[in-house]
Amino acid sequence: MTETAITETNLDAHEERRRWLALYVLCFGVLMIVLDATIVNVALPSIRTDLGFSETGLAWVVNAYLLTFGGFLLLGGRLGDIYGHRRMFLIGIALFTLASLACGLSNTKGLLTASRAVQGFGGAVVSAVGLSLVISLFQEPAARAKAMGVYGFVASGGGTIGVLLGGILTDKLDWHWIFLVNIPIGIVVLAFCRSLLPETNLHAVERKLDIGGAVTITGALMLAVYAIVNGNDKGWTSAQTLGLLAAAVVLLGVFLWIESRVESPLVPLGLFRHRNLTTANLIGIASAAAMFGVFFLTALYFQRVLGYSPLEVGLAFIPNSLLMGACSLGISAKLVMRFGIKPPVVAGMLLMTAGLLLLVRAPVDASYAVDILPSMILLGIGAGIGFNPVFLAAMSDVEPQESGLASGVVNTSFMMGGALGLAILASIASSRTDSLASSGAGELEALTGGYHWAFFGAALFAAISAALAAFLFRTGAPAGAHEPHGEPMRPATAESD
Repeated sequence: MTETAITETNLDAHEERRRWLALYVLCFGVLMIVLDATIVNVALPSIRTDLGFSETGLAWVVNAYLLTFGGFLLLGGRLGDIYGHRRMFLIGIALFTLASLACGLSNTKGLLTASRAVQGFGGAVVSAVGLSLVISLFQEPAARAKAMGVYGFVASGGGTIGVLLGGILTDKLDWHWIFLVNIPIGIVVLAFCRSLLPETNLHAVERKLDIGGAVTITGALMLAVYAIVNGNDKGWTSAQTLGLLAAAVVLLGVFLWIESRVESPLVPLGLFRHRNLTTANLIGIASAAAMFGVFFLTALYFQRVLGYSPLEVGLAFIPNSLLMGACSLGISAKLVMRFGIKPPVVAGMLLMTAGLLLLVRAPVDASYAVDILPSMILLGIGAGIGFNPVFLAAMSDVEPQESGLASGVVNTSFMMGGALGLAILASIASSRTDSLASSGAGELEALTGGYHWAFFGAALFAAISAALAAFLFRTGAPAGAHEPHGEPMRPATAESD
């Protein structure tokens, strides 16, 4: 081998290491965002006591984050397409880190709530462009599928880690530390990303932002999220809930009208002609409704029925997280390269359905090893196998200059699906519990019966996801779609579209 060839080989190896290091640092940033969606739940009682929140006011510690996070995902993705994915990722991390510092130092209700809203905005930008950066960093099908395994595990498994970490920090230190722990992580991510992440969207769209579209879709999403997360408390047929949902629909209609006429739309409506992207978004809504809804309800079942402490709740989810991680990192990519996107998604969603159905039989005096662990195993394997190909499919049809927008769209679908699923399943559980209690059932029996109905509803959502994948996904693997140079590589066993 010549000296030049050796040098080129060393350069290639160095570039490969740099690429994967960039992915790990990027995933740390995304993990910080995902953690904060759940880490605060364990600390809510302590926050209420310390700052004097009312029951209604305490909900805003969660809702302020969800509103801005859900509302700005689409806008964040498009800003990345226009101004650069790397630049917007760094801005999002910086905003989130500063807002975390403000949350950790908060000594008033207003400061904490406002800081959580800023956190949500920063988190929306990071989540919206993070997927685009992964897709842009890894062009080869096998490497991209493996990288998506890492990213998918962080995106889907971070919530469980948040519950465990929240319990540890709240029990051993103080609720302020669930926010302050983000500061060193944010600083490290900013420092390394500046040097490791290249500016990847070289095919930037016209630098003109659709203000009308941005305002209307952000307003519609925020109104919808607010109506959904408060639907159980205010009543689904209350004037507030119906009025907010109606206003969201009106704003959505105005948004679609604007997008069909403006020269540079925030969301080109032709984007949804891409079959895999549209299907991935539908699956995202249904699967997130199942997974995120049952995640919170299972935690409540552990605490209210089985008497687990916050730390024990986190520990109970560890098998789920470990299996999800193992399947995301080691198995999912191989399945995609061997069979394409459809079979792994169908298999994963069916395994999730089976795991949720097993929870329907969990008794009042459940044994973790006998009644809970089998469900956690099936849910972990199913999510680990099934979620990554959904993300890959969502990005497979779009051009590089629309990757940020597509990322924002699919993240919005998961966000809205999770919020909607939690609201629906919590409403089902509450209604069934009240019905059983009025019929003379004991408190624990009534609660368990309510959770059983909710678990069955979640299983239906997962089964719908499997059906959507089976009948609507095109065959073939999307891992290498839309490379900037030449045609994408395809696995030898995948069928062409």
